[in-house]
Amino acid sequence: MQTYGADILGIADELTDAYVEVFTAPPWDHRDPEQTRIAFRKRLDSDALRHGFRAWIERSDDGRIAGFVSGWTTPAPFRRDRAYGSVLDRLGPEQVRELLIGAFEIDELGVAEHARGAGLGRRLLSLAIAEHPRAWLLTWNQAHDTIAFYRRIGWKEPETRGPEHDIIVFLAPNHPGTA
Repeated sequence: MQTYGADILGIADELTDAYVEVFTAPPWDHRDPEQTRIAFRKRLDSDALRHGFRAWIERSDDGRIAGFVSGWTTPAPFRRDRAYGSVLDRLGPEQVRELLIGAFEIDELGVAEHARGAGLGRRLLSLAIAEHPRAWLLTWNQAHDTIAFYRRIGWKEPETRGPEHDIIVFLAPNHPGTA
């Protein structure tokens, strides 16, 4: 397992290829691979420079990226771009402030098809939360296998205060907000 900070940009093209492989397969197969590639690569350039950015990469025996997890410390004020507005609407400003601001935000978790079924996703998340037990993530509500995986390994959904959206927020098993 390799750990990265901003030096992740040294393998940005390789990581982008792995990201596209994971996030254009079901249930995300409605995504255009080239648009996904461009958008992720652009985000990675700025995300790698965020405060607290960390990434963990596992490689297969053949050297290919088998899985990855990345994230950073959630800043204040809470963002409203991407899915963040939905998170704020769903949890409410008080819970966002209490549970998410200053916590480690798992931004991406992906395991390549050839590496699935061996516990790699669980190991990657475990590494991230070992350093940052006050962690959170969100996922698309149509990623049913992903949602079941998070629940199975002990991630919990906080109490919601607002309307349903197409995202689900999860707190790490040891996050103080799960007590």
